[in-house]
Amino acid sequence: MLNADILAKCQLCPRECKVNRQQSVGFCGAGSTAKVALVSLHQWEEPCLSARNGAGTVFFSHCTLKCLYCQNHEISMEGKGIEVSIPRLAEIFLEQQARGAHCLDLVTPTHFVPQIIQALDIAKNQGFSLPVVYNSSGYERVDTLEALRGYVDVYLPDFKYFNNATAAAYSQAKNYVEVAKASIDAMVKQVGKPQLSPEGIMLKGVLVRHLILPWHYKESMELLSYLWDTYGNDIYLSLMSQFTPSYKALEHPKLKRKLTTFEYDKVVDHAVNLGFTQCFIQAKEAATKEYIPHFNGDNVLPK
Repeated sequence: MLNADILAKCQLCPRECKVNRQQSVGFCGAGSTAKVALVSLHQWEEPCLSARNGAGTVFFSHCTLKCLYCQNHEISMEGKGIEVSIPRLAEIFLEQQARGAHCLDLVTPTHFVPQIIQALDIAKNQGFSLPVVYNSSGYERVDTLEALRGYVDVYLPDFKYFNNATAAAYSQAKNYVEVAKASIDAMVKQVGKPQLSPEGIMLKGVLVRHLILPWHYKESMELLSYLWDTYGNDIYLSLMSQFTPSYKALEHPKLKRKLTTFEYDKVVDHAVNLGFTQCFIQAKEAATKEYIPHFNGDNVLPK
């Protein structure tokens, strides 16, 4: 369990700022009240999450990383969103279930874990029963993940980098590789091998996402080799081709172009050669801003 006063000396993420979020903000920019930018039925998650009706996404504002290429920068960096109470957050979870969502998809939730746990307790007492998906950057503190035991069914972490120099340059996270390895290991140990419903909806397990970046396909191949050697087919994998230059990437010499077909195919071929069979791939058409959600506050406040 998390200490009741965790927000008074915040150590939820690996940065361990220890700031009093009841009075100020740390690296992530979040205060003591949860902030949500969009509540939606999202059709563009992996098929085992979106299925027919869509994943019940709850997009939280702020972030523990500072990615130069973040497509959601208006909420992650600029903090766009609406503050919501814990009881309202519980209502949002129940409303997603009533809309027919196949899962509750908590997007960038790390810095609001205490509020989420309390809201889930309230929602479960009122009949909430959807699989809970923890959709994160992979930059997690193991103690925080352990506090989520019994609350999260599916972990959906990014594994962004396999070189700390890349992580430091692009996301201000010089220890990202070691942290992500430990985080994903804790996730796998906590929820176990993937379990799917007869309809193909993921009920338990870990689905690791990796966004291939321009010029970095060899690093991506090293990352996949590590995942295969460590977990084999005990995890699902999602190889993303959707990199679209945005935010500060537009001014960066290595990030101001899209991924090439050659780069993406090299990584996909490597995954196949390693032996991955539980792997989602993306069409090149996914690399467009049309797939970026409009963070207009839909469904955050009660009707």
